[in-house]
Amino acid sequence: MAYKPQYYPGSTSVAKNRRKHMSDDVEKLRDISDEDLTALLGHRAPGSDYPSTHPPLSEIGEPECSVREVVAPTPGAAAGDRIRYAQFSDSMYNAPSVPYWRSYHCAINFRGVDPGTLSGRQVNEMRERDMEEYCKRQAETEMTDWGLAGLRGCTVHGHSLRLQEDGTMFDMLDRRRLEGGVIVSDKDQVGVPIDRKVNLGKPMSEAEAAKRTTFYRVDNVAFRSDKEVIEHVQKVWELRTKYGFVPKA
Repeated sequence: MAYKPQYYPGSTSVAKNRRKHMSDDVEKLRDISDEDLTALLGHRAPGSDYPSTHPPLSEIGEPECSVREVVAPTPGAAAGDRIRYAQFSDSMYNAPSVPYWRSYHCAINFRGVDPGTLSGRQVNEMRERDMEEYCKRQAETEMTDWGLAGLRGCTVHGHSLRLQEDGTMFDMLDRRRLEGGVIVSDKDQVGVPIDRKVNLGKPMSEAEAAKRTTFYRVDNVAFRSDKEVIEHVQKVWELRTKYGFVPKA
């Protein structure tokens, strides 16, 4: 019988959305060109070559290693790309992605990733071309509502603030905003102006965001309404606590 991963427990919409994110079973909602994404990230000029930190692995002449024979390098590692990052901030007002689920999605479905998760932001460090592939996946799909999320390499404030009058998440650097019914961005992730306005598509309605979110909230889907999730979390913490005090147990 084929193995079927058990990503996350629960029967609520939030639990189902969390499983979708972890398994990369997410719906594509918009198109963002490679050049526009490169401009938003701000690590290199759109259309330029990838700077490298070492020669391609094929030219280095690495010593024999059984692990290297089994594990193929990622395209970025093979080419010698630099390590670069993408950092998202997600509003706790029903943004599609809880920061931890951006980490889970990337670590489960991509290789060579160093994820960092905080309360309102999530950063992934990877070889540059590998990072762009992952970032494009999250940026174009239901994992991101650009009205309730943003690429924010610095000054991430806004995730826990009430939404603005137009329903979008506050951004102190005004990197992206609602114009003509769509979200546009004219700055990169650290707030440096770019030479274009990137169209990030229409924001989700309040009802759609509530349906697609992975956040538990008492005014939408309460955490305590999902018995299986509570049992799972309690079991994990109970076993961690027992092992911490009495490893032999």
